Amino acid sequence: MRKLGLLLPLLLVACSKPAPKANPFITGKVMNIAHQGGEELWPSNTMLAYKNAAALGVDMLDMDMHSTKDGVLVLSHDDTLDCLTDRVGKISELTYAEVGQADAGYRLTPAGASGFPFRGQGVTLPKVRDILTTFPTFPMTIEIKEARPSVAQPFCDLLRETHMTAKVIVASFSDLAMNESRAACPEVTTSMTEKELKPLVILSKVGLARFAKAAGQVAQVPVRSGSIEIVTPSFVRAMHARGIAVHVWTINDEPEMRRLAALGVDGIMSDRPDLLKKVLSESQP
Repeated sequence: MRKLGLLLPLLLVACSKPAPKANPFITGKVMNIAHQGGEELWPSNTMLAYKNAAALGVDMLDMDMHSTKDGVLVLSHDDTLDCLTDRVGKISELTYAEVGQADAGYRLTPAGASGFPFRGQGVTLPKVRDILTTFPTFPMTIEIKEARPSVAQPFCDLLRETHMTAKVIVASFSDLAMNESRAACPEVTTSMTEKELKPLVILSKVGLARFAKAAGQVAQVPVRSGSIEIVTPSFVRAMHARGIAVHVWTINDEPEMRRLAALGVDGIMSDRPDLLKKVLSESQP
């Protein structure tokens, strides 16, 4: 018995898990995250959108990244110019000079408007470098859209050069791209892929999420996937217990914004950051 009494404290230490590290993206308030800069208000992934979102007073800028044929990192949701601009072609097969000629305001009819007010206004797809240097105080989510060719090292070098490693969350649906990014830039916060999130979501429903591996520091998730509700009170509690921030996408409905804010999520991604700003101003001091 005496030996057991001596061993018990050692066993408790061995079985206990360290407290989660402080997460700068868990602030106690809901972050207003401008999805693609506010896709329903301004041309997606453009300098114009981010300047307007910043002026509106959002808390975070969300964007999507591709690489041109000559290795320039640029912003665009799609991998081609076809649907969002007046040009066609795959971004990875075009030089930046060619991509930069596209009218990125050509296709958008903003919410509540008619026609195409941004056509011919000089709106282009910006370089990632220009966004980082223009908004050095803003937290950002930057999603790597394609795994090949790998952009992990040049992207990491750019984040370090612009002193943005502490401001950026790297996201991707690609496990390969995410793993390469973590290897190249381990100091940068990452979200998690669907494969990485699945065990956390499932085990949170039975109170066992603490046993699942957490590959990233942020869970960026939809409210539901198919018949599975992801963003539940138990999921939010489980993530916070692990020091993981919860960001929900893409919410443009006012009642749903209110519900999620009351649930205690850490950020809401919206194409309507103006509407979200109104909701959050009424629901939190």
